[in-house]
This record gives sequence, C-alpha cells and structure tokens, in this order.
Amino acid sequence: MESLGFDFSAAKLVAGVDEVGRGPLIGNVVTAAVILDPENPIPGLTDSKKLTEKKRDLLYPLIQERALAWSIAWATPDEIDELNILHATMLAMQRAVIQLSITPEFALIDGNRCPPGLPCASEAIVKGDLKEPAISAASILAKVYRDREMTELDQRYPDYGFAKHKGYPTALHLEKLRQLGPLPEHRRSFRPVAELLK
Repeated sequence: MESLGFDFSAAKLVAGVDEVGRGPLIGNVVTAAVILDPENPIPGLTDSKKLTEKKRDLLYPLIQERALAWSIAWATPDEIDELNILHATMLAMQRAVIQLSITPEFALIDGNRCPPGLPCASEAIVKGDLKEPAISAASILAKVYRDREMTELDQRYPDYGFAKHKGYPTALHLEKLRQLGPLPEHRRSFRPVAELLK
C-alpha cells in the first residue's frame, strides 16, 4: 500500500526502512526496518555511509536496545539473479517490515519507490537516510549486518579481500575475480561475474 494522502506525522508507530548492498557483486542485499521510540531517542543517527565503522558498531546495539521494534532481512544472490536487484531489494524490504514484532501504522522507505505487499501505508523518501531518524537507524543496522557477513566471507575466502572492498566492484575485487574465478556466493547476473562465466 502506498501513501494515499495519509499524514504520517500523526502516526505513532512509523517504521523506517533501508537497504545496503545493491551494488556489490557478491552476497545478500540486506534490509532493515526500525520503529524508534520517541521517548527514548538515540543521538547521532544519520546515513550509515556518513559514519565511521566504529560509530556504526556503537550505534548498532543501541538501536536494538532502544527501538520499539527492529528487524533485519535479506534477499539471496539466487533471488537477486532470478528477480533482478531492484525486485530482490523490494522483496527484502517487504520481509523486514513484515518481520517486525509490532505492525507499523506507516512505513518510510529510503529511495524513490515502495515495496508492494506491506501491512501498512508507505511513502518513499529520496535521501531518507539523511532526513528521517528511523530510516537512518535502519541503514545502520543493514550496513553493520552486511559488513559482518563480508567479514565472515573474508575468513572463508581470504584471497578475495572481502573485508576490504565488502564485495563492491573495486579494482582489487575485479582482479581477484579474474584470477580466482567466481564463488558460489557471487551474483551470476551481474556483468563482471556473468562475463567470467561465459
């Protein structure tokens, strides 16, 4: 459901929703949904990309402690390859909202479109992670969670440098991909991987 003139400022239970990991060549696209508690504010919330890794790691448990509800969801590389990255991201966002322990009255979605099948009205906000604290909180949860997945992948495949580039198509990642070949976790529909699989 999209916003049909719904005034979200009157809503008490507003979920912020954001994603991390649309651009990487490997791993899940990760989303989070957070309903903040107005009585228990969290200082320092902003777009996760504007924060240092240390600051994100400090905010991660704080958000989980102080939020009224939060959830983290994802879509897998297989789902990304099957649906395409946009539709997989929408699916992961829908999962994050549905998994919240409290059903929100309204969802604020970072970006320019809302996922279908949400249990509440919603509105897309471009650069929402800079404008809405609940979206900022969601961006931090998703970013820390996905970065930790990349650190685990780095431990399993130390030659690829995942702890450094987090799966993004950097020169180092592309070079290692050419040298060592794609892993089962790589997204086969993404051009640099697809070309190597030809």
